[in-house]
This record gives sequence, C-alpha cells and structure tokens, in this order.
Amino acid sequence: MSTPSRESLSHYTPGARLVDSLGIVGFFAAAALNGARVLALGAEAADSVTAAALFAGYLGADVASGTVHWFFDTWLSAQTPVLGSMFVRPFREHHVDPLAITRHDFVETNGSNCLATVPILLAALAFDPAAGALPRAGVVFAVSLCLGVFATNQLHKWAHLPERPPWLRALHATRLVLRPDHHAVHHRAPYARHYCITTGWMNPLLDRIGFYRRLELGISALTGATARAEDAQLG
Repeated sequence: MSTPSRESLSHYTPGARLVDSLGIVGFFAAAALNGARVLALGAEAADSVTAAALFAGYLGADVASGTVHWFFDTWLSAQTPVLGSMFVRPFREHHVDPLAITRHDFVETNGSNCLATVPILLAALAFDPAAGALPRAGVVFAVSLCLGVFATNQLHKWAHLPERPPWLRALHATRLVLRPDHHAVHHRAPYARHYCITTGWMNPLLDRIGFYRRLELGISALTGATARAEDAQLG
C-alpha cells in the first residue's frame, strides 16, 4: 500500500486554524491566571501537597492521552458526524502516515488540546488556592493536568521526528517525556498497545493489567460493537 500524500490526509481549514489559534490564546491566559494565584502564595504553596498534586496532574495527563487515543483508535468511524472528521480520521490516518504529524506547525499540532483544556482551567478559577491545602491542590492538579494535555501532541510529534537535535535527544534521555523507542511499540500492528503519549509512564502498567482490552470487552458486550472494525479498510 502506498503512503498517502500530505494533501490526501490534510483536512485543516482556515476556519479550524482560527478556532485553534483562539484556543491557544485562551489556554495560556487561563493557565497563567491560575498559576499566578498559586505563585502569589509563595512559600505557603511549596509543600508536599502541592508537589503531589503537580505530579498527579502530569500522571493524569498521560492516562488521559492514552484513553482518548485508545477511544478514537478503537471505536466510531471516520464517517461519524463531527467526531469522525475532527478526531477519528486523524488518529487512524496517523497509523498510515506516522510522519504527517511532523509536518504540522505549532497551531495545528496543539490547538485542539488547548481547546479541550480551557474549560477545565476556567473551572479551576472558581477555587481559591489561598483557602486551604485542598483547594490549592485542586488548582495545582488542574493546571498540571492541562499543561500535560497541552504538551501531549507536541511531545508526540517530537517522538516521530526523523532527525532529533541534541537538546531533544537529551530531553528524551531524561524519560520525562515520550521517547521514540517507547512510542514505536504502539506503531506495530494491530496498534493496540502503548496508547499513552504524554510520557508513556503508564503504558507498562495499563498493558500488563489489560486495562483497555477489558474496557473493549465490556463495551462490546454492552453494545455489540466490534473494536477496531475500520482498521482493515484503512490498511
């Protein structure tokens, strides 16, 4: 099967770029407002509760990336109204042309994730981090989660670059972000492992316990739907 051209896979319109651009602006504004409220607490916020919330948010982003990735890799169709063109098609076509993501600029790469996280960051503004450890941890968790989700597509893109600059190789060596060798496991047919694409930290555990396979069995039992039914048509 020949690799589709960039044009055959591209569905990015000027309207979508405008929406994504607004989403990026909104994301950074909301994240900065939340972050400034925590930083204003100074030493009060530099405790184990804040550190735990920060780590939990980043870990949560990895699980969130895997769950969304799994869902759109596994269910629905590229012809599904709205969701098909926005999410299902890009995920499925990524298996056919993994390097397509490396040709996307910053807006196209990160806009959709920014749009998805803005509501969470706006909701976090309703909590006062100065009111105590619990609301502070909630705000920190929300910001950390959303920053991780925002970074996911960029980290995924970097894991696919054919040539990595020295600074990126050094970053991958820290294992704090998704590594190319780790993510390569997902790109082996039938593309049913290592779904998490922020850090990939959760992949070994989720694969070992069959987390997504169990979900598939449950959904199939309840709905009669077949997991990855469209894969054969897309090669």
